[in-house]
Parts: sequence; structure tokens; C-alpha cells
Amino acid sequence: MTTTRLITTESSTRRRPRRPRDADAPPPSIAPSPLTRVFGIIALVVATLYFLVPVYWLIVASTKNNTDLTSTFGFWFADWNLDTNYDSLMNWTQGLFWRWVGNSMLYSVSAGVIGTLFAVMAGYAIAKFAFPGKKIAVGVIMAGLLLPVALLTVPLYIEFQALGLTNTMWAIIIPSAVSPFGVFLGMVYAQSSVPTELLEAARIDGAGEARIFFTIVMRLLGPAMVTIFLFIFVATWNNFLLPLMMISSQDLKPVTLGLYGMVSYFAPDKGAVMLGALLGVIPLVLLFFALQKYWRSGLAAGAVKG
Repeated sequence: MTTTRLITTESSTRRRPRRPRDADAPPPSIAPSPLTRVFGIIALVVATLYFLVPVYWLIVASTKNNTDLTSTFGFWFADWNLDTNYDSLMNWTQGLFWRWVGNSMLYSVSAGVIGTLFAVMAGYAIAKFAFPGKKIAVGVIMAGLLLPVALLTVPLYIEFQALGLTNTMWAIIIPSAVSPFGVFLGMVYAQSSVPTELLEAARIDGAGEARIFFTIVMRLLGPAMVTIFLFIFVATWNNFLLPLMMISSQDLKPVTLGLYGMVSYFAPDKGAVMLGALLGVIPLVLLFFALQKYWRSGLAAGAVKG
């Protein structure tokens, strides 16, 4: 009887093993309810369709001619006219289409590299140095975020015309490289990702400010720099009003301005225009796929202020 009672007591006091919780799952106290998860999934599906459906429609439309675009179902293929549309695109642009794509790549990469370097320099200086007029500088940068780009296009044109830089690549690269939003992101990232103790240790070891920035700070802000570069690259690639004001030479046009000239023609080949738009967006897609790892880590680095 004694043995039976001991066994019963031990079995009654023995606890059931807990189910192992997923390492990525949030704690039960803050875990979303099933209804919240359902609404979250629905919102993500809607957002995915919102971004992918126009791309799918563009792929379908690039294979059609003018008649099929208006007489057939928009989200499915009709007669295959992709080769004809490509030939029409090359003939209308006089073989300059890929040059326009190259111009857009040159403008975007140059503005992205220059703008990212200066934005990180300025953001790092504001975050880690004390100097007279620091609050005024931050206020000017914040005010620059509120100004629409189109509002500055005409003043920029007047200035560049006075300097003799209109109808040159610098008329696109220099204004596009100035990014108040990039400076703001650089400031936030520097505050959260660059320890002040590390900078002080480097100064004690005899390192100058330039060496500290280029050998230590830039490595710490690598993912952040990729994020800023992508923002400037996409903004420069999609910019239309600035090239419209600054560029008149066919050889210097970006792809956005070149396709606009094709659309404004009195009888455009719409299938060829759709194909040009599709080919013009492929470099952006490839760039995002290549840099998405660093972009996501850069966004996470600036999300929490440590």
C-alpha cells in the first residue's frame, strides 16, 4: 500500500511537459489573436495583389497590338506580337532605347553613390558631433522633407541655365544627389548603430576623423547606406519633370522621358510603349532582388534607437 501511495503521489505531482514554442513566435502575452492574424493575412494578400497585378497586366499588354488591347480581355494573352512590338520600339526610338536605359542607369547610380556618401557624412556629423547651429541644420533638413520636388524644378532650371549646365548629365545627377530624406535616415542610423565609446577609443588610439569615418563608421552603416542608395536610385530613375526641364538632346534622355515622347505621338504603338515600360522597369526589379538582404537589415537597424 505504501509503495502504491508513493507512486500515485509522484505521478500526481509530475507536471506535463510544455509544448516547445517557436523561436520566432512572440510571447503569449503579446501574441495576436486568431482574428487579428486573419485580418493581417488578408491585408498582406491585398497589398501583394495591388503591387503585382499591374506588373502582370504590363507583361500581358506588351504582347498585344493596339486592336487587341481594346478588344480582348485585359488580363490574358491574345495574338503574340512581342517581336513586332520590339521592332516597333526600336524603329520609333531610332535604336536609342537601350541608350536611354543606360542613361537612366548612369544618372541613378551616380546620384545614388554621391548622394549616399554625402547623406551619411551629414547624418553622422549631426548625430555624433556638437557644433553651433546644429538645431538649425536639423530644422532646415526637416523643412526640406516637406518641400515637393516639383516646386524646386523651375528654380533649379534657372540656376543651371545661368551656370551653363542645362542639357548635360550634371543637370540630372547634381539635383538628384541632394536628399534631405537620406540625411535624416543617415542621422537616425548613426545614432542607433555607431557606439560613441568606439569612436572615443579610436580617437585615443590616434585615428583621425576621416580615418574613423571611412574605416569604422562606413562599415557599421553598410546596410543603412544600401537603404539610402536604393531610395535615391529609385527616385532618380522615376524622375520625369527634372529631365523634361533640363534635357533636350535625344542622346541624353533617360528612359522615362524617351517613353513620354513616344506616348505623346499622335498615333503611338501602345503595345510597343508597354514593352518599353516593361523593359525599363527590369533593372529596378533586379536591383531590389540583389540588395533586398542588406535593405531589410538596414531598415531594421534604424527601427530601434539603442
